[in-house]
Order: sequence, then structure tokens, then C-alpha cells
Amino acid sequence: MSSGFDGFGLFDPGQQDEPVDEDLFLSATELLEKKRPSRKSTGSMTRSKSGYNLKKPSINSNTIKHNNHSHHSSSSASSATTARSSSANGGIPRSATSLDLKSAVRAGKGLRNRTISEHPAMSLSTWGVAESSDDDYTYLPPEPQMGNIEYKLKLVNPSSTRLEHLVTQMKWRLREGNGEAIYNIGVEDNGVMTGLSEEDMSSSLDTLQEMARRLGATLQVLRQRRIPGTDNTPEKIVAEILVRKVPEDQQAIELRVCVLGSVDVGKSTLLGVLTQGELDNGRGKARLNMFHHLHEIQTGRTSSISHEVLGFDSDGHTVDYSTCSTPDEIGEKSTKIITFIDLAGHQKYLKTTISALTGYCPHYVMLVVSATSGVVGMTQEHLGIAVALEVPFFVVITKIDSTSQERLNKTLEAVEATLKAAGSNKMPLVVKSEDDCITAASNSLKKNTVPIFCVSSVTGSGLNDIKKFLHLLPPGVGEKEVEKLEQETPEFQIDELFEVPGVGTVVGGLVTQGYIVENMPLLLGPFEDGKFRDVYVSSIRRNKAACRLVRAQQSAALAIDIPVGQLRRGMLMTSRHGSMPKPCQVFQAEVCLLFHPNGINTGFRTTVHIGNIRQTAKITEMEPIQKLESSGTALVTFRFLKNPEFVKTGARILFREGRTKGIGRVLKAIVYVKAQKYCLNNTTNKVSFYQNKLLFPTILDK
Repeated sequence: MSSGFDGFGLFDPGQQDEPVDEDLFLSATELLEKKRPSRKSTGSMTRSKSGYNLKKPSINSNTIKHNNHSHHSSSSASSATTARSSSANGGIPRSATSLDLKSAVRAGKGLRNRTISEHPAMSLSTWGVAESSDDDYTYLPPEPQMGNIEYKLKLVNPSSTRLEHLVTQMKWRLREGNGEAIYNIGVEDNGVMTGLSEEDMSSSLDTLQEMARRLGATLQVLRQRRIPGTDNTPEKIVAEILVRKVPEDQQAIELRVCVLGSVDVGKSTLLGVLTQGELDNGRGKARLNMFHHLHEIQTGRTSSISHEVLGFDSDGHTVDYSTCSTPDEIGEKSTKIITFIDLAGHQKYLKTTISALTGYCPHYVMLVVSATSGVVGMTQEHLGIAVALEVPFFVVITKIDSTSQERLNKTLEAVEATLKAAGSNKMPLVVKSEDDCITAASNSLKKNTVPIFCVSSVTGSGLNDIKKFLHLLPPGVGEKEVEKLEQETPEFQIDELFEVPGVGTVVGGLVTQGYIVENMPLLLGPFEDGKFRDVYVSSIRRNKAACRLVRAQQSAALAIDIPVGQLRRGMLMTSRHGSMPKPCQVFQAEVCLLFHPNGINTGFRTTVHIGNIRQTAKITEMEPIQKLESSGTALVTFRFLKNPEFVKTGARILFREGRTKGIGRVLKAIVYVKAQKYCLNNTTNKVSFYQNKLLFPTILDK
């Protein structure tokens, strides 16, 4: 463990179980030069079918058949044992025991030799390391001090004090990854894959299992790699292990994924196949469950925002509507839930699509492209929005069953060219194997890699790769950051409005900070007069299931005691305690104009998106220039034309009108003030009172 953990009390040099020698202080390049004859490897790391078994090549075809049959039987028995253990422990899924892991290592079945794809994007190393000039993939980047990735050379018979430190260290890594951590066993802190003997690996897995048991976490070996030995040294093993622990205040780890793409590319059909567990018939059967309105069914085009869930258990198996009848059941059986937000692809619904992207704060974006039509104008529009909002995204190419290989290759080339031309220097990674899925997931939060999946909703080709990728996707916000947000004043932004018979008004949206419980008094606003009103939260539902509490970065639906006709999207609910929230109708922002054919001047009107806020605003002032042209930046003052809004300093702003597009951040929100202006009525000699006159700073008089 690196010295960066000293401040956390997680590392005791006197209790370390890893030998210290002079090689530890060498750089990865120097150590490779020193050990190159014995470290050259062409092995591979593959994820086993059982989710936690380590494998190596069989000897011949007969042995392969026999081993596959035996492995299938043992996996079935293991699954039955897991189910019994789960029921005996209150429904908590059992992870791989140390006996399972050790026996799997000793058996060493199913390991494949590493193959390098001819595609330029596939020349990444097994664990996402930059390509080496001599094709030596026996090292990783140095261990990061922050984050959820941990390197361990070995964990052999640690003392009780050292074990406590290791448990604390694992707990910290899990907090950094919001319930998920990656442990690389047999890897030094400088990234060199030294490897372990089977005996040392077995002992290390015992220790790792005990660490996970103390924290109530589960283990899953993602892949392994064998380092060939020499005449004097035996073969060594390196393993990559996923540690997962659902936070105590959550039922499951949750990710939000917005689905973007042009019209008729198969977005709703793909979601129907993923969440329903049944393939499409080629005529749109799978998408019928995604539609909410009659005209959507008749036209086959989504015009509203729909939510669908896909669950995963501790072993990586999908939990969907093919095995569960209700969302409640999916939530109970899952340790990780993916919430898909299906958005419209037609041009006339683009404002609704942008509102969902800015309001729901998705962790990832899934950009869907049709293999038959390729990259079209709306695809580029959606890609530009995702890049501007800095949301990690991946690409899914659909309908590969209805196009030729030549056409598919052209679509792949067009997608790659679009990614590189998006102004973000993205590196495409075409996923073709299980190992590629793990590599893509481990690099998902980085800014330079974009996974590309080729699937068919009719034949099912490529669907397993997407599911593995979704299962391994890391949460976008760490638990440490979430805890900081939970200590803030509660804020709930309203994105959707409903009137439910027998319940009353229901608002859907996202808790941006703090936490909300049932029967909690809140302030709701701002209304047209700029005021906030008192409301009570009578009930809460998350993922279509009732709950008592909702925390920061979680989406939910709240039942409140106010007529739905008085509400609008973009409002905010916050705590009564503390200072009164201050709405504004004028704000200043530093913006960058992405495109406009002629440039914009003072007086230009545009639709502004700030979080869940969507309203037309007018530019009243521009500094230090008088005309803003494409790719230019300026300090711009906006004024909302209708209602005051609650705008926070530092919020991201996106504005669009026709072909005009721009992004920026709010620098200053000018407080909205309602003036009481009196005038004398000459006829009645009485004072008339005008309540709708707004008083602004002199900046508005210009």
C-alpha cells in the first residue's frame, strides 16, 4: 500500500506481510528491463462462467468436454448451496468461499491464451494499460492513492493487527467506490505483475475472504492471468477480484443510464429486450412495454420519458421481469440496479431530451446507433450534448442482423470518426470478448475511452457483453462524496408531475443533497410571486417500491399535499430550517458559444437548461464584447422571461435555440425582489396597489 494512506491509519510498515526488497523502489520500466527474460507473457485474463472460478487451458478436446461437464455439474451444486445459504442468512447472497476459490485455483481450468485484436482500438492491454512497444503486458499503472483500486502482492498469514488494518483499508476502498472495489492480487504497488504461486494465492484468497466476511461483502474473481515460469522459477498467477458491499442505508447500488439516439434506431426495443428477458420478433414486440401513450404505440416512436430497471445479483446474473413479476421483487433480489431513462430521438422532442439529461444527472449515457442508417445528424447532436455535459458514455450499434458485414464496418468507421471529431479526443474500444467488457468497465470513468458494442435484439448477439459491462460499471459518485452531500440542507428538484387517484399530487425528481423522510415538512417554490410555500411529504417511492427515506443522488417520487395545477417542472423543495431560499430572475454566467452561423448579440432569446430548469431567457448584457461568435467566450447576463427560478452559483448551464448551442457555468445569481409600488387613483382618491411590479438592479434597465 502506498504511503498516501498513512494519514488514514491504514498502513503499518511494521506489520506488512509483503517482503520489501530493492526491486520495490524501481520504476516499472526499470524493473521490466531487469526481469524481462522471466516476465514475458502471452497469457490472458478471462472471466469464468461461474463468476468466481479461475481457469487454465485443457489438454485436449476430450478433456475439454469432460471438464465442461464436470464444471457444469459443480456450478449447479454450488448454485444450490448458495441459494440455501442465502435463505439461511436472511436473503443475503453468499459470495465465493475461500474453499471455492482455492479449489478453483488448484483446478486451473479454462484459461485461454491472450489474443490481440487487429482493430486499432483493441490494442489496449488486458487491464486497460497503454500499449507497450514490445507487446509486454506484465505491468499496470502505479497503484492510485485515491479511488477503489487496490494492489496487493500477497496476503499470506497476516497478524491480527495487520488484518485489522487490511479490513479498514478495504472498507475505505469500498467507500471510495460507493460499495465496489477492485483488488489485484499478485501485483506490486508500482504496477508490475509479479504473480504468486498456487500456495500463496490460496492463502491470499483465504485472507481476502476473511476481510470481506468481516465487512459483509461478496467476492467475485473477474479474471486471472498466468505468468510463465522459467527453468528456475515456477509459473505464477495474478487475479483481479471484484469486492462488492451494498451500503447499509441502501437496498442496492443504483446507476442511472440515459438512452440517447436518433429516431428508429431501436432504443426502446433494446431496453425491452434487456429488461424483459425476451428477444424481439423483428416487428417491435419488445418495445410495446416501454410505451406510455397510444400515439407512441401507433407510430413506434417515444415522445415521453420512461424509466425501466435491470437488476444484477452478487454473482453477476441478471434479475429482470422474466423471473420477477414486480419491481419490488427485482429490488429485493438485486445487489445492483441499473435504471434506464429512455428518451425521445425525434428532433421536435429535443428539448425534453435535454431536460432529462440536465435534470436527472445520469451517471452514464448509452448512445444507440443503427447499423443500417449509420451516424445521422441527431446522433451527432446527442453526442455533442453528452460531451458538453461531461457525462461518460458508451455506444451500442443495433440491428446488426439486418445488415451486411461491409455496411457494419462502414458504420463502425463512421462512429469512430465521429468520436474523434467530437472535440474530446475519444479512443473507441470495440468490445468483442468478455475480457474487453472488463477492460471497458474499468476505464468507463476515464475521459479517453468509449466502448462500442454491436448487438441484435432479434438474435441476441452481443447482449451478454452489454449485461456484463453494465454489471461491472462503477458508480459515478463515491460514498464519501455522497456523505458530504447528505450533510447539506435537503433539496429535491421536480422533474415530473402526476395526479394519482387516492393519493393526490405526486412529484418525481432527484434529491440533489441532504435526505428526505416521510411526513417531513418542506418548502416548495418558487411560485410566480417568488415565494415558497409549506408542504408535507406523505409517502415516498423509489424504483416503483415504497420506502421511508431517500438520500442524496437518489431519484424518487414524493406524494405532497398541494394541488398539481399550482406546480410546474423546475421547482424545488427544500428544508424549512436555516435561511430562506432566494429565487432569482437574473443571473450572470460565463458561457462558450459552440455554434451560431452569425453570432449572437444583446437581446438574443434562447431556451436555457440549468439542472431541472427549462425556461426562455433573454440576454440583457454581454462583456467584454458586444457580439459573441462561434467558439467564443464571454460573461453574459440572462433574464428569465416568465417565472423566477432557484439558481445556484456554479451550476452548469446549457442553452439552445434552433442551430444555436452554448454551454457555461453560473457565476452570480441576482436575488429576485418583489416591489410594493403605490400610486394615487385620481378618481376615488384611494391608493391602488400593484403587486406584479418587479424591482431589479439597474442592469435590467439597460
